[in-house]
Amino acid sequence: MSSLSLALRDSSTMLRRNLLHARRYPSGTLNLLLTPVMLLLLFVYIFGDVMSAGIGGGGADRSEYVAYLVPGLLLMTVGSTTIGAAVSVSMDMTEGLIARFRTLAIHRGSLLIGHVVGSVVQCVMSVVLVGAVGVAIGFRSTDATALEWLAAFGLITLFALALTWIAVGMGLAGPNPEAAGNMAMPLILLPLVSSAFIPADTMPGWFQPIAEYQPFTPAIETLRGLLLGTGIGDNGWIAIAWCIGLIALGYRWSTSLFNRAPK
Repeated sequence: MSSLSLALRDSSTMLRRNLLHARRYPSGTLNLLLTPVMLLLLFVYIFGDVMSAGIGGGGADRSEYVAYLVPGLLLMTVGSTTIGAAVSVSMDMTEGLIARFRTLAIHRGSLLIGHVVGSVVQCVMSVVLVGAVGVAIGFRSTDATALEWLAAFGLITLFALALTWIAVGMGLAGPNPEAAGNMAMPLILLPLVSSAFIPADTMPGWFQPIAEYQPFTPAIETLRGLLLGTGIGDNGWIAIAWCIGLIALGYRWSTSLFNRAPK
């Protein structure tokens, strides 16, 4: 069997293992998923009228704010779901499972690939669920073409892949699952200081660079442009550059920690 065939076989086995683990213990994914769903319902039904009036500069229109909010919450869902990858990898490390896998005749990187692909699959499923909640409360994207929908799906998947590699590195670096989960908390907090809830140019002047020069804001604005027809500008290229950079950084960091000899 060629090395490529061996890598594919072992990676698919590890992917199946992670998906079975997520199915048997769904509470962790559900806890992370409830955060963006609750924020969506909170900001729409409690703050929706006030926020829409402040953003639009006119009368309150909750439906317009739903359209503005949902793309940001979709990417926030990606950030919250990937925290599960950090905790899962850390559990494998602390329980000695990775050390045992190192002694087996399997492809060395298949365990990480299984975690990454499994997390991306869970991210996509979570985004679909949150998107369904958004549609149920009034989100519509009638002007988006099939190509724009495909591009939006590709952006979400690429963003999930980028954050997952970073989360895997955090899981390998954390001394225990609790610490790994705490290290990954910025993946939930960064969307809160992005343009997910309000435009970046309405924030205080000293705070705007924090909102603008981070990965979530250009990705959110690109997703809004694809689904709602708003201007994308340079945000598309910036979002892709962020994704590629985070993938390269996360992959390098994760493989370096994984290949390090155990103490």
